[in-house]
Amino acid sequence: MLDSATAAAPPTDQPKAWWSAGLAPHEPASPMPGWAAYVERSLDGSTAAQSVQEPANGDWQQTVVRCLRPLLQTAREDLTAAGHTGPVTEQFLHRLGLRLVKLSARTLVLELNTARQRGDLAGATPAERFTDFTHRLVGGSELAGFLAAYPVLARVLGEACRQSVEGHLELLARLAEDRELLVADLLGGQDPGPLTGVEPGGDLHHGGRCTAILTFAGNRRIVYKPRPLDLHVHFNDLVQWMNDRTGLAIRVVRVVARSGYGWLEHIDHHPCTDLAGVSRFYQRQGALLALLYVLDGTDMHYENLIAAGDQPVLVDVETLFHPNSTVQTATGIDPAHAALRDSVYRTALLPLLLTGEHGVADLSGLGGDADALAPHSVVDWADAGLDTMRLVRRRARTRGGRNRPYLDGGAAEPRDHELGIAIGFRLAYTTIVRHRDELLGPGGPIERCADDEVRYVARPTRVYTSLLDEATHPNALRTADNREAWLELLWETDPTTRRLVPHELGDLRAGDVPLFVTRPGGTDVWAADGTRIPGMLSESGLDRVRAKIAALNEVDQHRQLWIISASLATRPGPVVHTARPSRPGLGTTEADPEQLLASATDIADEIVAQAVGDRGGHVNWLGLELLDDHHWAVLPMGAGLTSGYLGTAMFLAQVGQLTGASKYGELAWDAIQPVPSLLESLRTDPAAVQAIGVGMHGLGGIAYGLHRLAGLLDDPAPAAWLADVLELCGQVEPDSGFPTFVDGAAGGLAAMQAIEGVHTAASLAVQYADQLASLVEQSASRGADSADGLGFARGHLGIAWALGRYRSADPRHREAALVAARLGSDTPSPGWCSGHAGTILARWSAGQPIDVDEYLTITRHRPLLDDLSLCHGELGALEPLLWLVDQYPAAEVVRRRRAGMVLTALAHHGPRCGTPGSVASSGLLNGLAGIGYGLLRLGFHRQVPSFLFPPPVV
Repeated sequence: MLDSATAAAPPTDQPKAWWSAGLAPHEPASPMPGWAAYVERSLDGSTAAQSVQEPANGDWQQTVVRCLRPLLQTAREDLTAAGHTGPVTEQFLHRLGLRLVKLSARTLVLELNTARQRGDLAGATPAERFTDFTHRLVGGSELAGFLAAYPVLARVLGEACRQSVEGHLELLARLAEDRELLVADLLGGQDPGPLTGVEPGGDLHHGGRCTAILTFAGNRRIVYKPRPLDLHVHFNDLVQWMNDRTGLAIRVVRVVARSGYGWLEHIDHHPCTDLAGVSRFYQRQGALLALLYVLDGTDMHYENLIAAGDQPVLVDVETLFHPNSTVQTATGIDPAHAALRDSVYRTALLPLLLTGEHGVADLSGLGGDADALAPHSVVDWADAGLDTMRLVRRRARTRGGRNRPYLDGGAAEPRDHELGIAIGFRLAYTTIVRHRDELLGPGGPIERCADDEVRYVARPTRVYTSLLDEATHPNALRTADNREAWLELLWETDPTTRRLVPHELGDLRAGDVPLFVTRPGGTDVWAADGTRIPGMLSESGLDRVRAKIAALNEVDQHRQLWIISASLATRPGPVVHTARPSRPGLGTTEADPEQLLASATDIADEIVAQAVGDRGGHVNWLGLELLDDHHWAVLPMGAGLTSGYLGTAMFLAQVGQLTGASKYGELAWDAIQPVPSLLESLRTDPAAVQAIGVGMHGLGGIAYGLHRLAGLLDDPAPAAWLADVLELCGQVEPDSGFPTFVDGAAGGLAAMQAIEGVHTAASLAVQYADQLASLVEQSASRGADSADGLGFARGHLGIAWALGRYRSADPRHREAALVAARLGSDTPSPGWCSGHAGTILARWSAGQPIDVDEYLTITRHRPLLDDLSLCHGELGALEPLLWLVDQYPAAEVVRRRRAGMVLTALAHHGPRCGTPGSVASSGLLNGLAGIGYGLLRLGFHRQVPSFLFPPPVV
């Protein structure tokens, strides 16, 4: 028994019970809690002498398990008393032992290192000294002394054992009660023989309970879920309803639903036999996506989907009818964010990139790459089994693989099957629209779900698991107050979820992942202990689903299909800033300015059609955005010029000025309304301002965009906002990294030059020019590194362009421009960002001689690029031509020829963007706005200035 004298007791005549140090401040110290009773039973001496298997050589975890044998022996006695012995019991005890090791490892390793540093350990080798340490804890009294110093650890271990035993016994009792029913409904009428294994999986809820796979002697399997499965039964009805009207024959999981729990057929993963089977799989996947979309399903990640040949089988649908949370951004409620939140994207079936300190990984139902590196770290142990054992963090790996169809030994790549997904989605979508009255009618398939229990995911599960993991730090296990400090970080949360925090804390103290449920027919939420939280939701899930199905139309279908295409394009892969040559035979017909304007106007109309608005007049777009030059993401547009709504608004306003059509300028004005709120939030966030930077992608681009829009819209407001942006630019400290055109001072200098007549911009230009000149001098003295010497966007050529255009009386700036032009180099790409066009622009700007005839010859005869974007596509590659056309008559001939080729390509293939898969997006550099802007440059280069921040055209 734990000695109360060894625990921290207050100076009173009657010391507190030892377990009081493991209780949270509000928890009663009497009567003795269940976990404390379990620990006392384990340490009273009666079980300590029981034998356990000696650990296998080199198995450090089993060596540590020997220290915890009294706790496991009590579990064995409880199972034996209930009549359970044999292999299944031994498997249970083995897993429980490993769980106890995980929970106590940090504390044991701390004590190990303390003993090593004191020289207390005996042994000639690190392994022997580790074994000596563990021997010192073997036995009831020895373990009691250890737990007395860490009473919260005693709680954690006692709770884990007590709950595990209760949950295991409950499962076995339910199996015995339901066995005949399971044989009849799940096992084809054949008794599977004795139970040989219980493999738990998933998160712990409701007192340590979790899903488990049961294996019988004949290798037959079933799945146990300790929660109601009525929703899955009704989902099966909905799938069958869909099958009856489409002929898709989508497979469902057979379910035996009991009161408060249930059993499911075990679905085996197996490959497709041919390519046609893979196609059928993705068509069915598309239909399931449509059904999940209208049912407000979410959390359909790779662990919830099994590829059974040509059948995608959903094995967990507990998050249908899921409530939506309204996210308030720095600029208010963004209609594009709301559109994405309510779209097919939220199902998590489509590619879903999770970001972390190690990059990204796709954990979606369609993705879930097997054995891929995860973006987050996990706790691991260096020198495990030695006295130098210590905690390290290593990058985790995903466990995907069962959700993807296999053919010839390899997993199918979902982006290669976009057409099949789209076909299935359209078929299911139109079927739902055609029969929606039947679907929504009284007593129909939707109505039958009204009282089902559905899970309410208040916050990502990883938040809870991370808190539980960090709460095993030794400092958190000495006193309950220390542990509470970790767990109560949940109070620092969105106000809408604060009502849930007391219930979350109760679950976390018990070692559970908090669980909340609701019912589609109401707005109340229930905690894991059954406590009702009334009116937690703003509207019922059933009402939202009814409204969504009633509103389905062709516009919505088109938007969902775009999100499908855009999401598939974000699958992890290399980002290459080059474009391939297009198909030959596009013709050489020349184009006049009016034809170019007409094509640009068509693109503007497409952008207008893609705009997402709300009743308050807010407007934005969904787009594909390149993050950190490494990963694409489907996001609402931010304020940036290159990929945000400022660039799109600048193009629309330019079209409006050239055509005289007011609708384009009006939409541009609506789009930029969030700018003041954004700037207000940035004033209080210096770290964000520093991270945004002053380059083309950041504040420099925003400043230039507002300057242009002030003139195009003939409105003073953008000019007033510009003053605030310039003030923020002045707060950005020089970055220790390379001051690139897209991210740093090179882009800032070019932008400030373009904002003529503004004193603050002129002052910033001097600052940036001096910074760049110093950088170039340092690079010249040591030789340019290959990492910072390449290209225009991120290398010395962008610096040469900015300094060369700068009208400065300081000869140091001009000299630095020449040096930067010599230091820079490019790739074989024709584009400006990293290729030949950027070299021409930089050297011409810096005053270096260029061979104009050679450039014109190359430009005249090279094939048209496959994408037309401003970034690395055809229209960006033509930028030098438009700077030379007024000085070289031959350039005008080439301009007309290339313009004709571009219009022919548009007629044949449409506006192919610089995004993966050429998915249409509205942004300036890689998207439709940039293609439209490039067309305007080709036709009206004297009226439409370059997107590379030149001084204004006079």
